[in-house]
Amino acid sequence: MTDGGPAIVARGVRKVYARAGATPLPVLDIAGLTVPAGGWTALRGRSGSGKTTLLNLIAGIARPTAGSIEVAGVDVAALPEARRDAFRMRHVGYVFQSFNLLAALSALENVMLAMTFARARSHGEQRARAAAILTRLGLADRLAHRPHQLSRGEQQRVAIARALVHDPPILLADEPCASLDAASAHAVLGELVALCRGAGTTVLVASHDDAVLGVADRVLDMAELNRAGRAPVAMASA
Repeated sequence: MTDGGPAIVARGVRKVYARAGATPLPVLDIAGLTVPAGGWTALRGRSGSGKTTLLNLIAGIARPTAGSIEVAGVDVAALPEARRDAFRMRHVGYVFQSFNLLAALSALENVMLAMTFARARSHGEQRARAAAILTRLGLADRLAHRPHQLSRGEQQRVAIARALVHDPPILLADEPCASLDAASAHAVLGELVALCRGAGTTVLVASHDDAVLGVADRVLDMAELNRAGRAPVAMASA
């Protein structure tokens, strides 16, 4: 990422899903999107508006049908899969709405796994770092628990810790407080904001939660951003 430049720039991004025996389904058509470095940008929209698809494209988990997506100055859409995965490990943290925790690993081990792939710290440093961030998120007494032994709210906290533990410059979050009760959501959101603001992390969060939207520097409405959600768009099949 160049000094003073945006963290994320998307141009002409389209995503179309091919369907056997049916007309291809366009789910995303965004002329342009710029996310400034160091700020907190929120994507607001109803279910099915393309928020999660957009986050997945930015993370390099999926590739667009057309268009470019520059993350930290690199067009992730143009990278082969292995390089996209390696890039994501270094530059992007992702809080998945479905958590995506590994059932066989403890909370501590799930969080350490993010650093294991990056190989940036020794095993002891990884363990200490993972324990510290889980403790800050209120899970000091849950380090050895596996996902099935945790509440959904606790699983969400582990997912947030995993996304932030390797100090990514960019954080993507898909409904980060959706599984928390009001009191827990307030506490976790406060910690998330403090961690990201303190580190200067660029945050792009998809949410319809007024509390999450309220801490953003700016809110983008998917109904205005995504042309595929407003009217039929002529596209080639994926």
